[in-house]
This record gives sequence, structure tokens and C-alpha cells, in this order.
Amino acid sequence: MYKILTLNNISVTGLERLPRESYEIASEIQNPDAILLRSFNMHNWDVPTTVRAIGRAGAGVNNIPVDKMSARGIPVFNAPGANANAVKELVLAGMLMAARNLAPAWEYVRGLTGTDEEISKQVEAGKKQFVGFELTNRTLGVIGLGAIGVKVANAAQALGMKVIGYDPHITVKNAWQLSSSVRQALSVEDILAHAEFVTLHVPLVDATRGIINAERLKHANNRLTIMNFSRAGIVDLTAIAAAIKENKIHTYISDFPNNVLKGLDRVIALPHLGASTQEAEENCAIMVADQVRDYLEYGTVKNSVNFPEMEMPRTEGSYRLLVVNSNVPHMIERVSAAISNANLNIVDMLNRSRGDIACTLVDVNAALPTSVVDEIKAKEGVLAVVIL
Repeated sequence: MYKILTLNNISVTGLERLPRESYEIASEIQNPDAILLRSFNMHNWDVPTTVRAIGRAGAGVNNIPVDKMSARGIPVFNAPGANANAVKELVLAGMLMAARNLAPAWEYVRGLTGTDEEISKQVEAGKKQFVGFELTNRTLGVIGLGAIGVKVANAAQALGMKVIGYDPHITVKNAWQLSSSVRQALSVEDILAHAEFVTLHVPLVDATRGIINAERLKHANNRLTIMNFSRAGIVDLTAIAAAIKENKIHTYISDFPNNVLKGLDRVIALPHLGASTQEAEENCAIMVADQVRDYLEYGTVKNSVNFPEMEMPRTEGSYRLLVVNSNVPHMIERVSAAISNANLNIVDMLNRSRGDIACTLVDVNAALPTSVVDEIKAKEGVLAVVIL
């Protein structure tokens, strides 16, 4: 029986992917084999020694100490692309809100008083201050062409917008899905100089922290609308505030409210709604539950942020071992020697590495004695050994 600890509410649709006859799932459970979570902050939390996998029902993993988990031989899974459609639709809503001044117009109407006739007169007198513009033929710059960025770019083109995109690390898969009419930008500065709307879809890492800053905003189109539905730290908030006050930025739309921009005109702050749809929550939960299950039962690794991709068909009648180790020479030889010294035959083997982590799946012809497992665990560089 596998034990799964949930640190947040996980969609029932996802949890149903873990059969009750072999999985026990609870928000309080002793000695869990895996953890499922959404936004729970694990950085100051003691991860039980029994944990073999962590699944984040979402894309970002900033709330998980990934490096520490790697050092313990624990894969961290996420659900890239599962919330892509939800974020895409919110970006489109953000552009419409900015172009048509919907937020201040709504606030204006909420403050009207009097009879219906008096309100009607106030509406006609006041609507001129909310005159906007249409999206057709406007230019959208997309920074980050992953699962979300590609969907946003294609949807914007369907609305009649011109689209330019920047992503020096775009994958072949995403490139195939991107409309051929999207023009390639050469830099962030290139995007800012030619776009009227800019939307950010990059993870928060050292290279992207403050990617929109005062220096780069000097190159920006005047009256630019910037949308940040990725992470708060990818923009310099002080620079954004200054650009708004100087009318360099028309509107800043963010999913991450903060005190620096609170109360400023032309700032639309939303309470982190990017993936807050029933469909997105279900998609994320299904995806991450399947991945954790496949890892616990077969050693399969898919959509891990710290482990290499791995999948090996199970040989009928075999017994499977997973070894996670530091990516150092001769480890396969040592594992193979320990198995062969016990007069066991290796039926199939798969080895993959990613950065400092290497994983080896081994199918053998008979059950592995505890002594063999202990011998492999004791070898220098081995982080985890799991019988599957």
C-alpha cells in the first residue's frame, strides 16, 4: 500500500487516478511514500525520510526546495501545460481590460448615484474619459514561448493582432505548434521597442529575475501595456511604478498584488487567478497523480524538474530496481557487479542522466536480496535505491 500525503486540496478527479486498493491518501499521514501539493511552502518544512517522490499540481516549483530533494534522490514532478489554456484566456481578458479601460470604467459606474435618468445622463457625460482602442492590428510581444506563450501567441493572431515572440530556448515541440506568422524577436529590448502589449511567460530563475527593468524600459514603446501572469519577481516593480507615473506604461496587469503598485492608476492586480479554473485544477491534478504513480510503480520519470526522463517497458516476470546517484563515472559497473555477485541476471537496463543526477532502472530475473540493496546503497554517490 502506497501512502500519499496531500499538503493542499488536490482535485478529486486527480486523486481518483490513484486506485484505493493500493493507495492511501490523506492530509495527515505517517511515513508517506509521496507528497502531492499546490502552493504549500516546503522550504521550512521537514520532509519525511520515507518520501520517494513529490508532485506539484501546477507548473512553478518555487515553493519546493528542489536542490535539497535532488541531494536526497527525490524527483520533483510538475504539470507543465496543464493550466496553459486557463492562463491564455486570462491574458486575453487582460488585453481587453486594458484596451477598453474596463477596470476604471466599472469603478466609475459603481460610484454613480441618483435616479435611472440621472445615472443615464452621468454615463453619457462620463464615458468619454474611458475611450479605448481595438486589438486588431495591434502588436503583441510574447516573452517565453513555452506551452502558455505559444497558446497566447496563436490566440492573439486569431484576434487579428500582429505577434512577435522571444525565446532563445524554445523547444522543437513548441516551435511546431507556434503559428508560422509569429515574427521572431532578437531580444527583450526588441520586443519592448516594437510591441504595444507585452506578456511574460517565463519561470522565475536567476536569468529572468527583473527581466523587465528600468534600463530595458528605456527602449519600450510609449503607452505600453505589460502583463505578468508568471511570477512577481520577473519584473522590477520600482521601475514599473516609475514608468506608469511617467506615462511610459499605459497599463500594468499582474496576478501578484504588492504594496509598491497598490493604489496606482492603470494598475490592474488580480489575486493569482492564472490557473484558478476547475478545468486547470483537474488537469494539473490528473497529470501529476499519473506521474507520481508511474514513478512509484515503474520508475518512469516524466515532467520532472530535476530528474532525467526515463521509461522502460517492464519485462514479464522480472524484478525491478531503481538506483538514483550523483552523476559520476563507473556507477553502472558497481551496480551491475553487486547484482551479478548475487548470481542474479540482468534482463534489461536503462541509464539516464541530467546535470548532477543519474538514474538507472534494472530488471533482474529474481527477487533482490536485502543484502544486495544494502550493498548498493552503501556505495559512494548513491542517493536512493528503490525496489519497484
